[in-house]
Amino acid sequence: MTDKPNTETFHEDSFVFPLSAPGQTIASAGGKAYSLARMISAGLPVPDGFTVATDAYARFVEDNQLAEGIRSALQPADPDAPASLEKCSQAIQALFLSAEMPPEIRSAVAAAYAALPGRDPAVAVRSSATAEDLPELSFAGQQETFLNVRGAEAVLGSVRRCWASLWTARAIGYRIRNRIPHEDVRLAAVVQELIAAEVSGVLFTANPMNGRRDQAVINAAWGLGETVVGGLVSPDTVTVDKLRRKILTRETAEKQVMTVLLDRGTEEQPVPERRRRLAAIGNRQALELVKLGARVERMYGAPMDIEWAIRGGKIYLLQARPITALPRQEEPIQAWELPDPKGQYMRTSIVELLPRPISPLFATLGIRHFLEGNRRMAKDLFGSEKVIPDNYLLTIGGFAYMKVSFSPSEWWAMLRYMVPNMLPLLRKGLPYWRKVGIPAYRDAIARWEGKTPSTLSAHELLDGAHDVLGGYAVHLGALMASTMGPSAGSEGLFTQVYEKLVKRTGDPPASTFLMGFENAPLRAEKNLHDLAMESKQKEALAGYLTGTCAADIVAAYTSGVVPPGVPSADWEEWRRKMEDHLRRFGYSIYNMDFAESLPMDEPGPIVENLRLYLGGKTRSPYEREKELREAREQALASVRARLGGWKRWAFEKALSWAQSQAPLREDGIAEIGRGYPLLRGLLFELGRRLTQKGMISDSGGVFWLEEAELEAAANALDNGQPLPDSKQLAQRRHDLWKIRRTVVPPPALPPSSKFLGINVDSFLAADDSKQAENLLHGIGTSSGVVTAAARVLRGPEDFDQMRQGEVLVAAITTPAWTPLFSLASAVVTDIGGPLSHSSIVAREYGIPAVLGIGVATKRIRSGQTVTVDGGAGTVTLGGN
Repeated sequence: MTDKPNTETFHEDSFVFPLSAPGQTIASAGGKAYSLARMISAGLPVPDGFTVATDAYARFVEDNQLAEGIRSALQPADPDAPASLEKCSQAIQALFLSAEMPPEIRSAVAAAYAALPGRDPAVAVRSSATAEDLPELSFAGQQETFLNVRGAEAVLGSVRRCWASLWTARAIGYRIRNRIPHEDVRLAAVVQELIAAEVSGVLFTANPMNGRRDQAVINAAWGLGETVVGGLVSPDTVTVDKLRRKILTRETAEKQVMTVLLDRGTEEQPVPERRRRLAAIGNRQALELVKLGARVERMYGAPMDIEWAIRGGKIYLLQARPITALPRQEEPIQAWELPDPKGQYMRTSIVELLPRPISPLFATLGIRHFLEGNRRMAKDLFGSEKVIPDNYLLTIGGFAYMKVSFSPSEWWAMLRYMVPNMLPLLRKGLPYWRKVGIPAYRDAIARWEGKTPSTLSAHELLDGAHDVLGGYAVHLGALMASTMGPSAGSEGLFTQVYEKLVKRTGDPPASTFLMGFENAPLRAEKNLHDLAMESKQKEALAGYLTGTCAADIVAAYTSGVVPPGVPSADWEEWRRKMEDHLRRFGYSIYNMDFAESLPMDEPGPIVENLRLYLGGKTRSPYEREKELREAREQALASVRARLGGWKRWAFEKALSWAQSQAPLREDGIAEIGRGYPLLRGLLFELGRRLTQKGMISDSGGVFWLEEAELEAAANALDNGQPLPDSKQLAQRRHDLWKIRRTVVPPPALPPSSKFLGINVDSFLAADDSKQAENLLHGIGTSSGVVTAAARVLRGPEDFDQMRQGEVLVAAITTPAWTPLFSLASAVVTDIGGPLSHSSIVAREYGIPAVLGIGVATKRIRSGQTVTVDGGAGTVTLGGN
């Protein structure tokens, strides 16, 4: 680190100039280098280095005649079609990585590197784009950073890779969505002395959780900052009152890993045990850092996001960019304000399929249709809509809750209409689902799936969404009455009869008698296994599929490019059958909120499961079904051989009912998403038109509008009227949703373990206050004991992180998660019970399951060793 930065004057025709050189512009140096130069000139502690100018990038492109190739490759780019972006990216990056570095640039970079202190000094090479780090855009992270680069050749190679990263799929899509012309963006590269940080992190000069400008928030961890920026560690969090220079709160995390320097490159290593619970940054240093941050904030005139490092007690500022998504100060980030202060609300029943905060469009449009479908079911099966109370399903703090406390009139309606019809429901429910619920949904889908969304008016698109959701809601209401409730009742009754009247020491659990039946997730597994076995017969195809990562296979599948060495006919047949598999099974939902993606949108986990079948790394679903069926039949024969009289009658009646229900709940839940591809297509088309008119930033922004706003927008589109600019509104709602994703909602509001005198702990997620520090209690739903590393998955966006033998930790799983069970050694969830998908599939796979822990995703960290005891219903937390 040089104490006196080089102040050599910047020249516009320079390919390389010192990072500290005055007179730089964003056009010449890119946003990052320009920002660092400003901070150096202000006397702030920034590591020195040099900038490889945007003119060097332009010369590289010109000398290698890349412009025409770039334009040609960009022709099919569609920001709403990830496969098209990936195909463009691969073509352009291949051009860059095969091109020659012009001699003038090579010599200039080598000379500037040689001028840095020391022999082959370690540097960081970071991209610096001309549209980056501007107050109105959050462009950070679109290109690459390379750490601990040593030697002139390695620096040149990293500069070339930085330039190529201007053309990642993510960066191409970002520019298109934000209307940044590709030809207007060039890339510089910052080569900066690397700080061998003892402590590092991020400083927000305004509180990103509540928007308060008078507070600063520091995240800190041991080692280099990549663990914090990349989300690999839970950092310490320090909140500071900027005006009074006072520490307001301090949360010291157990920091499991840190990024350290090697001879070249970096590596994640375990933090020594004695340092894990120590505070990484002290109060004095925290206040000093906030003081430096205030200077940066004044310089920019905006709240800033600043990366920093500490070495030898000295603070260095590494990057600074404006915070672009700060919530309004008055906006409540997380409030559990009850609609009725005397009411009782629980996250149970259908809410298990809404584990995450829900989008504004589902909260308004989706829930309204859900309630209407339930009211139709109530009228058909109970004779009155009044048994479905107002706000039966609602949102509190952005999360879905069920209302479980009722007014006297609501109680009276349930007693009058529901109670007398409960026994007849056992007879009428299943035919109602099959004859009314399923046809209503499929008929609505059939009315719209043959139409081309781009040819429909805005109101026709909205009408289609309403129609499909109306069918979905009738199906869902029928499903809840016919299978979800009866499944719980039938299995509960059979379990009681078996355990009280039949079971002897050494007999199998009651669940054995309900396993080995085919259901929708099993049919999907079998179909995928069949495709894997067919692929295995074709040597080149099998070699490609087993030797290539799932992400690359998906990219080839979506782009249509035949992989090298694979016969075209074999590849096209495989693609056709994979497409058919996704069409038949890829609509199974991860989450009932239609704003969230489907397996057919992101088929990586399915492809990974196929690779496991190909490599013989997981059991055939046919074998698993056969073993479960044989175990069931053997247990049944043993019981029948010794039973007689009324015990035999009670056992057979309870068993018959439970077995008739066993596969139906999974079938019904899998069917919920049948219309979602069509529904999402209609809404995305409406969003595309709103984007063209400047109302929202991209087509996905449609999910961050409310129903009334979307209705008004459709009217305006069809009547040629101007639309409001709702980009900031939609972005603020999306940002709030992302913040809420870090929250684990209380299982009951107000917190309680009793409802109507009944202990709800057996079916409701545990409250955080009831959990010990290292021992978590839940509901054991599949027996067995496993000790292994945990993998916390927030949703399908994390599926590629799952590794063979890890413990799957999630808020809840649905049938769409089934491919991950081939990898898991055990499963742990926040919510759920004996009839949850997690429980059923864990028993089928023979792995332990503990559900309903309430705070599993909050208290367990990926990589942490845990012991899952499915019999005791406990999870013991260990270290790394």
